[in-house]
Amino acid sequence: VVVGVTCNPALVPHHSSRSVHSSSTMYARSPDLQPETVTQFLFDNPDFLDSFVQQHVLEDKIRQWSQRKHKVQGHNPVALTNGDLIKDQRSNWKNCVQSKKWRILQDLTKDNTTNKARVFTELAACAAESVNADGHNLYLVDEQNQLFLASKSSRNQRAPTACVGRIEPRTSLPAYVAYTKESLLTNSLLGDPRFPLGMGVETERGVSAIAVPLLHGNNLILGVVELYRNYGSMPFSPEEEEVAEMMLVWADICMEYVEMYNSMMKQRKLNDFLLAVTKSIFQDIVSMDTVIMKIMNYAKKLVIADRASLFLVDTKSRELYARIFDTGRVEEHIPQKEIRFPMDRGVAGHVASTGEVLNIADAYTDSRFNRDVDLQTGYRTKSILCMPIYNRGNIIGVVQMVNKIDGVFTKADEESFETFAIYCGLALHHAKLYDKIRRSEQKYRVAVEVLSYHSQCNDEEYMLTKNVPIPSDIPDILDYDYSPWAIDSDHKPVYVLYMMRDIFKMHSQFDLDDMIRFTLTVRKNYRNVPYHNWAHAFSVAHAMFTVIKTSEHRFTPIECLALYVACLCHDLDHRGKTNAFMVKSASPLAAIYSTSTMEHHHFNHTVTILQNEGHNIFKHLTSAEYKQILSDIRHCILATDLALFFANRSRLQDIADKGEFSWDNADHRRLVMANSMTAADLCSMYKPWKLQVQLVDVIMEEFWQQGDEERSQGLTPMPMMDRQKKNELPHLEVGFLVGICLPCYEVMAQILPETKPMVNGAVANLKKWRELADKEALEKEKEKEREKQTEETQDEVIKEPPVTKPSDDVIVTSEKNTLLPADVLDDSASDTSFLAADKPLPDPPSGRTSNTSVPSEKTVLSSQSEESR
Repeated sequence: VVVGVTCNPALVPHHSSRSVHSSSTMYARSPDLQPETVTQFLFDNPDFLDSFVQQHVLEDKIRQWSQRKHKVQGHNPVALTNGDLIKDQRSNWKNCVQSKKWRILQDLTKDNTTNKARVFTELAACAAESVNADGHNLYLVDEQNQLFLASKSSRNQRAPTACVGRIEPRTSLPAYVAYTKESLLTNSLLGDPRFPLGMGVETERGVSAIAVPLLHGNNLILGVVELYRNYGSMPFSPEEEEVAEMMLVWADICMEYVEMYNSMMKQRKLNDFLLAVTKSIFQDIVSMDTVIMKIMNYAKKLVIADRASLFLVDTKSRELYARIFDTGRVEEHIPQKEIRFPMDRGVAGHVASTGEVLNIADAYTDSRFNRDVDLQTGYRTKSILCMPIYNRGNIIGVVQMVNKIDGVFTKADEESFETFAIYCGLALHHAKLYDKIRRSEQKYRVAVEVLSYHSQCNDEEYMLTKNVPIPSDIPDILDYDYSPWAIDSDHKPVYVLYMMRDIFKMHSQFDLDDMIRFTLTVRKNYRNVPYHNWAHAFSVAHAMFTVIKTSEHRFTPIECLALYVACLCHDLDHRGKTNAFMVKSASPLAAIYSTSTMEHHHFNHTVTILQNEGHNIFKHLTSAEYKQILSDIRHCILATDLALFFANRSRLQDIADKGEFSWDNADHRRLVMANSMTAADLCSMYKPWKLQVQLVDVIMEEFWQQGDEERSQGLTPMPMMDRQKKNELPHLEVGFLVGICLPCYEVMAQILPETKPMVNGAVANLKKWRELADKEALEKEKEKEREKQTEETQDEVIKEPPVTKPSDDVIVTSEKNTLLPADVLDDSASDTSFLAADKPLPDPPSGRTSNTSVPSEKTVLSSQSEESR
């Protein structure tokens, strides 16, 4: 018997070729075994059949059997009893519905045009197939909450009746089900008082129907699926109604998927659109008008409108204004005369005033609409979508869309346009900033032009200097004790030209006119401050000239030129204040340059002068040489910041001590250049004592002025800048010479032995300052001793000691400055007339320049009467 069962090919899994082969062989060996015998055995032993099928037959094979049986017997109601039909339908649900649901999901995920109607059509068709219906109809609910026929099967149907449309009882079956939101099974379509009109679609043979509502979310009716069987077919059973309901439960799930899919696709399209808008607008911000035109174009594309308008808000006058208008032609947005109107007029004015979004389906029924524009232009306004544009919480404009191409503006248009309006606000804000920057740039150019004119040398100054011949030789100018302050201000430019020509021996390559203008403009751009002025710049340039001419260096010609020009320009536009003061006072320069504030400013000012017409003294250089000399000048000017000096000197000292210094090494040469700039900048510290004392007074006056300003701001100045501690000047000078000047001069002398006079002069001055510091310390000790004796002999402390007149053994060098003992200065040093305005020289120097007095171009010593002197 077992052999007979296994020999039945229908009971063997299709993939088991071995079993089939074996059973065929066994059947051939058992010719007496008949199919009737096997059949009878299976009827008598159903448990055996169940066990065999479960162990040896695949599920797909079982499903195929069920489908073939349903296909053969499904349309023959006579062949099956009612119980058999119920069993058949339940089997159909178990074996068929799951595969159909899976197929629906696969189809929907593969389709890129998923929409609600298509999903429900697929579900209706599957439900009809699951219950073996003769036909089906799908009704959906539109935006006006009325039913309409979305799809129908093609057999035995006519046009939809007039009753399809209203969701109410006592009309049609789908309308009734949509009203009650409950499924319904009826086997008597005609004559039911609940739906006297029968089905929504007239049929000649429909007698049995199942109507299932399609619900979503909170019992929201989306549509109705109507399944029917014609006359002659078996009526629907409750089990089949259950099958249909279970099948259409997927409507809610599919609807969620459709909405999510459509939302994602819509958002993706909007994101792509906004990305294109952002690229187009922000990459081409040329003017406000350009941005407005782009916004109007993209806005029309976004909501498919016929025309667009954009009004900006004038907060001062509380008006809306526009310069660009959409004419509807291809060459749209032609700039016209600006129009203005109050913010309380029209649709745009209402939106600008209230911030409310207006979506008007019929403009002529809205009292806020102004019909005058249509009367003047002949254009017919139908629908309007008007929305405010915000920036930082304030309404800066209003964009108005007119006449949607297809219908009226929808809620989806509002949502998309609201997102677009955010980008419009950003674009308009940046466009305004761009306009402000562009106007500021134009104002800046005008200001620079005016300032350049007034900061450049004029023709009269140029001719006066040009008419003075450059001397062929200046005696003693290479002495380290030489006083550049003795030269008259009008003749200093001539000396500059002399030194520059003497250094490079290639004056033919330089334009003399450019050199004159450059020098005179540099002089004009030094401020009238006590110390860091044109006289100081000239003295530093002379000090560098001395080093270059007297030492056996191996600087390149470009480096020599850079050193000299850097010295001449190293304090351009100096304000008489330190970098620390500029930072503490929140100076704009400190905001621009966070480190070496003034030094960066000096270099940039130098470049500005070189860029003036007729001032580029380096125009003969090649591009590479020009780039190199500017780099060297920047390096040299920044090196005058004492904050950078210590690291530069330490590196150079270490290289020199190890004997590794090489002139062929560009880095070593740059270290020497940096140290040379500091040495030249501090040239007053190695000058003869008589001159040095006078210059220190001038330097300290500038420091004390800064200290006075700091004290007026409630700050405590440094001791060096505190006028109240001017009696400590000798001690401060000793510290400055020992800590900065001598280390700088000594490493210079180690690399360039010819600069040894710097060290000698500084050492001699240090000795003098130490003597004064010792005397000052001795006086302090004596004062303390006197105070102690006074405390012992008196019962109460004297609040303020009496002010004594200066004795005859001191000389007043300034009403504000230090009182120096008479033995410090000789008769020649007591003459301070050289610190007043420069005295004109009768002729340019042609012989030996007298250097016995100590003249200075600028002084801060107070003018005194003859009796005071």
